Amino acid sequence: MPNKYSPGDTAFIVESGRFIREVTVIKQTGDFCTLRFADSNGGIKVRESRLFPTKEAAEASLPKKMGR
Repeated sequence: MPNKYSPGDTAFIVESGRFIREVTVIKQTGDFCTLRFADSNGGIKVRESRLFPTKEAAEASLPKKMGR
């Protein structure tokens, strides 16, 4: 199965089920991507399935808030 992301691509991840962060793909190895955060020099390695192509797609994956 071909990889959906290549080095240099921009993607979005959801952290802690609440925060959406923009990342740049640095390296693709198998099912894992090494990412660099757009807002800092930090990085992370995650499964490709945790990446979203747009911020809107990442927002749609968040749990819906229940009204009070």
